[in-house]
Amino acid sequence: MKQIDQMRRRAARYLDVELVSVAPARGIFSLSFDDFPASAWTEAGPILAAHGVKATYYVCGGLADGVNMDRDQFQVPHLQALHGAGHEVGCHTFGHTSALRMDAEALRMSLDVNAAWVAERLDGHRMTTFAWPFGDATVGAKAVVRRRFDLARGVRDGINAAREDRALIKSIGLESRRLPGYDVEGLMAEAADRKGWLTAYGHDVSDRPTDYGCTPADLDRVLTLAKDAGLEIRPIAEAWKLVRH
Repeated sequence: MKQIDQMRRRAARYLDVELVSVAPARGIFSLSFDDFPASAWTEAGPILAAHGVKATYYVCGGLADGVNMDRDQFQVPHLQALHGAGHEVGCHTFGHTSALRMDAEALRMSLDVNAAWVAERLDGHRMTTFAWPFGDATVGAKAVVRRRFDLARGVRDGINAAREDRALIKSIGLESRRLPGYDVEGLMAEAADRKGWLTAYGHDVSDRPTDYGCTPADLDRVLTLAKDAGLEIRPIAEAWKLVRH
């Protein structure tokens, strides 16, 4: 099964690719949080506000009020507060299910349920961008997602520049265990020099994060480096409008 899953992920990377031009007037950085744990708002929200920037929160309605990876997940008041503050709300399926575990009909149903759940709680809000749970995409799932969303963000490292697959936008992991392995300052400088688009994804934010989370100090540092490099910081959907012109 593991080998088959790897083959399907690889096929999605190279097959049914819809290349689009990524050419912003200046380098852009976008920050996103997946799932999302409550601390991605309660701890990260004040840091974002202090920097005067907005992020994207990729929501699974089915995780609300629950626990995932031993971390409390968001509550509806968190979702409503961040939306009211101008942050983007995007789609992450309803139940946080990998595309490797759903056929096209199951994926469509999950997207429909999540869209209705979010719209009911955010005054009809329609999500325009998507993030793949676990970074897992398949050829069939890409076709479904492309018809519903402007873009889909993956988890493959790199700067988006020149020509990119709009169903698998690159992104680096904002994870304390992985950040030392990145030359974050170099990536920011390269995005500025190439007039590219660098995106990052995170999960929980705390002084003792999970393997998929980061510390408040990490988050502050990444945003500071983006500003120091002269990058414009925008949520995913807003950035997409800028990089496509």
